[in-house]
Amino acid sequence: MHSKLASFAVVGLLACVLSACANTPTNTASAQPAAAPAKAAEPAKPTLSAEAQQALTAAESDWKNAKAKYALWTTTDSAYQNAQESAKAGDSATVLKLSKRVSDEAKVALGQLNYPSTEIK
Repeated sequence: MHSKLASFAVVGLLACVLSACANTPTNTASAQPAAAPAKAAEPAKPTLSAEAQQALTAAESDWKNAKAKYALWTTTDSAYQNAQESAKAGDSATVLKLSKRVSDEAKVALGQLNYPSTEIK
């Protein structure tokens, strides 16, 4: 009984190894490398509107200020990262929305520093 189980295990393992080897690509001398496609002219990168750029600059300043005072919220940080990604993509509307959120949350977070402590003394 144990020898049947062991032989089935060996056969199963061998089948797995052989099937994995069958799927690996082979590098033969007769294989011709594919020709590189011709480079197309890169499209112009989308640019942000002046208003979105100003909002992003203000949001960055507020974000840095909150971070320097250890008052930065995680949602503010993720909104700032998303605003930067949207700026790279040239999405002015999203940059405006996220920059406003970053600035608003950073200001509220800094205001929280003035709240009385809940620590028991």
